[in-house]
Amino acid sequence: MNLEEARIEFMELQKKISAFKHAEAILSWDTEIVAPPGTAENTAHSVEMINQELFSLKAGEETKELLLLLNESKDMLTVKERRSLEYMLRDVERKNQIPPDEYAHYERAMAEAQEAWYRAVEENDFNILCDKQREVFDILKTFAKYCSPDKDPYEYCMDEFEEGLTIETCDTMFDAIKTRLLPLFERIKDRPQIDDAPIKGHFTRESQESLAIYIMELLGLDLTRVGLATSDQPFTMFFGSHFDERIATKYAPEDYSLSLYTIMNQAGHVLYDMGQDDNFAYTALDGMVSKSLQEAQGRFYENIIGKNKAFIDYIYPDLADMFSNPVENYTPEDVYRAVNKVEAGLIRMDADELTFNLHLLVRYELEKAILHNELDVRDLPDAWNQKYKEYLGVDVPDDESGVLQDIHWPFGYIGYFPIYALGNFYSAQMAEKMRSEISIADCIATGDFALVNMWNKLRVWKHGGLYDSKHIMERIVKTPFSTEPYINYLTNKYTEIYNL
Repeated sequence: MNLEEARIEFMELQKKISAFKHAEAILSWDTEIVAPPGTAENTAHSVEMINQELFSLKAGEETKELLLLLNESKDMLTVKERRSLEYMLRDVERKNQIPPDEYAHYERAMAEAQEAWYRAVEENDFNILCDKQREVFDILKTFAKYCSPDKDPYEYCMDEFEEGLTIETCDTMFDAIKTRLLPLFERIKDRPQIDDAPIKGHFTRESQESLAIYIMELLGLDLTRVGLATSDQPFTMFFGSHFDERIATKYAPEDYSLSLYTIMNQAGHVLYDMGQDDNFAYTALDGMVSKSLQEAQGRFYENIIGKNKAFIDYIYPDLADMFSNPVENYTPEDVYRAVNKVEAGLIRMDADELTFNLHLLVRYELEKAILHNELDVRDLPDAWNQKYKEYLGVDVPDDESGVLQDIHWPFGYIGYFPIYALGNFYSAQMAEKMRSEISIADCIATGDFALVNMWNKLRVWKHGGLYDSKHIMERIVKTPFSTEPYINYLTNKYTEIYNL
């Protein structure tokens, strides 16, 4: 096979992988959104068959031969082809370093941990999950020794989600949270509490869905390519290419702001995905966006725009029209203060913009301790409860509202929580840079986000998986990582709101 034939075959291979991922996503969406509970076994059979084909396409002997052939002539490939090749070779190398039977065992262990997690939540008992969760952690420690024997096992886990993320960077972030944001939270706790009545009441699903669609259109989403549904766990799903995405939100009957900001966060994810260069479609670069930059976009639209006073001023007439009781009884200033209320709570997904970071701090310290053999999984509930008391000042009444509240660990997403924090810090850095070049305030005041979206597209979105987050931040956005913009943003904002 000559080079040109290999390049054509490489593109066809990526298209096949994209098609299988599309089918897998449809099954996953169906399972989460509409499938009757009795169909789980049938779906699991199809998913298993699809994953077997995907594994063969990604790491089979024919694929390895093709990738190695291309790698011998990588200097003759385009930048896009080289980066796609790098991604796929990295995946093959990792899979080859792990014995197939052990990888299959890991897949089974995760499936069993997930099933145990659902039962543990239902029965409010971590003990049901404990042994299965320990097994997932232990297998990942073993994989780290196989794949990266010279790397910290926690860094190995984080690298699965965010290329190049280090404990040093994470320690810098979380030290800033402990030394700068925790004292800010303590000062706020001593101030008179904000009245959140402007966002409380009884709100129908239909009215909240109307608000969701209004916000999606306002932010510039193409609703011919973005679906909307509901789920107990809000998320965004990528369907094989950036031409097809779905948002699942959750409507709280007593508080319309929960879905409002879920939609704004997920809209940021979708804008990032769909803003990729269309030439990346059906390649390894499509959907291989940086997790931290994706989280940064979600936080940018949710918080920096969505909880900005000018944004509340702009959408207030529509809020008053959709939710006349209670909104029309309050001013835009009242609504602005209500959506920015700081209050210690038990649930990460319900946390305000400031205390969300403290929830991440708890998880970072716990999973790092487990991977460093400083904490046993059986002791997670007690350690969790102690840290919630230390950092948030709350008593955890049970496992369901404590250590069982997240799906990440039983699903193998160990090392993902620091990426939420990195996204927070990146969002403030990008906003600071953006303000030096365009007027975000004018865009928000007029409800016209075309200029904001174009700035993000040119500097972040369009590059897809071509570069890692560090390259984009340092060379394109031109803001090397710093904790100061985010710390200053929150300090200034809440100093004004709470009159500190």
